Amino acid sequence: MPKLSKTECTASLKAVGDALYVIGGKWKLRIIIALLEGNKRFNELQRTVEGISARVLSNELKELELNGFVNRNVYVKTPVIVEYELTKYSETLEKILQSLSEWGTMHRKKLKLGGKK
Repeated sequence: MPKLSKTECTASLKAVGDALYVIGGKWKLRIIIALLEGNKRFNELQRTVEGISARVLSNELKELELNGFVNRNVYVKTPVIVEYELTKYSETLEKILQSLSEWGTMHRKKLKLGGKK
């Protein structure tokens, strides 16, 4: 990585801080990836994103909706059906998700090789 000036460093720190505030944490990107398969109901999401509690999933979905990444669709039938879907804005994360996936795969291989890479 190239060396940054003090101004560039400060701007970069703020930008990364903002990004991590919105999509950081253990679950948000995993939820978004799970929704890349298509719309899902709450219980489907909970089964797909292994290890997440109902309370945490509910909170994360609310935050993702608030930040424009997820829509919550309510279909008034009997019974009422609630589905979650990605918004067009969530497509702005495509490069980030691809890079994280590639890096995670590389890192896992590095660990399996005992850190010899």
